[in-house]
Amino acid sequence: MAVPTELDGGSVKETAAEEEPRVLEPGAAPFGNFPHYSRFHPPEQRLRLLPPELLRQLFPQSPENGPILGLDVGCNSGDLSVALYKHFLSLPDGETCSDASRELRLLCCDIDPVLVKRAEKECPFPDALTFITLDFMNQRKRKVLLSSFLSQFGRSVFDIGFCMSITMWIHLNHGDHGLWEFLAHLSSLCHYLLVEPQPWKCYRAAARRLRKLGLHDFDHFHSLAIRGDMTNQIVQILTQDHGMELICCFGNTSWDRSLLFFRAKQTIETHPIPESLIERGKEKNRLRFQKQ
Repeated sequence: MAVPTELDGGSVKETAAEEEPRVLEPGAAPFGNFPHYSRFHPPEQRLRLLPPELLRQLFPQSPENGPILGLDVGCNSGDLSVALYKHFLSLPDGETCSDASRELRLLCCDIDPVLVKRAEKECPFPDALTFITLDFMNQRKRKVLLSSFLSQFGRSVFDIGFCMSITMWIHLNHGDHGLWEFLAHLSSLCHYLLVEPQPWKCYRAAARRLRKLGLHDFDHFHSLAIRGDMTNQIVQILTQDHGMELICCFGNTSWDRSLLFFRAKQTIETHPIPESLIERGKEKNRLRFQKQ
């Protein structure tokens, strides 16, 4: 995610002058809008934990069903969005066009228009991945843009949402209630959620970076009541307050962030989960909690 701005439809110019300050001062990204995020958190570290057959198992394709619809919140410059698309469709490296857009469509949003513009420019699957500039916490614009996308397919919710290392930036900039609201909105929009929360040590590191640059601290950092084990905090909010069920933890990345997979409870009957995935999730959860 990135600096707040008015929705603009991508009309902001991408110039070297606009991006240069961010390259020189990567710590000055108070909304997580790092210009080269995938260089230090490569997509492959997440993909190796995710079964490539996951979406096809959850949503068997038939002509009347239409494509699987995914929402990627805080997509940055789109590297992970593209990698997820290729991974779940088992597309080979170097593939630049595919009929698979009929099987999976992703709406990818970020608050930074420069990053969104870059994502649009570099995306090898423009028919399948749609990138938009959106401050997800702006309720009016969120409703308009997401409803517009969903209505193209006669749908009111997404099949799956991706929230990859976004929760901390929402929390630091919008406080405890903002995090709660963010998870409420996300869970109401998706049948399934894949969430990668940042641990508390990342909060301290983000605040420290701002201080080193002589910038103001995050407004809410010192007043946050939700803190400590952020993985369990996110699980508690989603399962106890927002009607989600934790299916499994797919494991931890090399930078020690868990990949948590949730399902909305009302989808249990309409989208049964394969037994193999349930058993895999139980085993990984057992191993994860043994380590704590």
